[in-house]
Amino acid sequence: MSATTRRPRAGEVDGVSYFFLTEEEFMRLVEDDGLLEWARYADNLYGTPRAPVDERIKEGYGVVLEIDYQGAVQIREKMPSACFIFVAPPSIEELERRLRERGTEDETAIQRRLSAARMELSHKEEYDMLLVNDDLDQAASELSAYVIEQMEGLNR
Repeated sequence: MSATTRRPRAGEVDGVSYFFLTEEEFMRLVEDDGLLEWARYADNLYGTPRAPVDERIKEGYGVVLEIDYQGAVQIREKMPSACFIFVAPPSIEELERRLRERGTEDETAIQRRLSAARMELSHKEEYDMLLVNDDLDQAASELSAYVIEQMEGLNR
């Protein structure tokens, strides 16, 4: 579960959806090396707490992180054997439609997210797999199959 400084959306619960932190709490984690990776995205901070990931890996489990390009660069440095999957929208226009339909952000935030998405998309070739999220069930199935394949490869 990620930590973030953004405000919870309707229905999100601290410690279930995200760890919702103040910027001061978040930066304390950064200073204490408590985050495996972190980044600023669309004016908010997001990061992956280190301890739960390290724990799961020690237990022999694979871990899937939902991170942006900045986080991927950090993980690639710390865990060179990790696999990287880029989840892309079918198009920028479709992403914009989805953001507007969600109705959780104002115009400025939508434009910031679209700008960030364009930057992210410019790095998609650097990933091990490109997964286009056109149909959610199909994308989830493809993701699951790829993760299982990678985990089986580690266990050989």
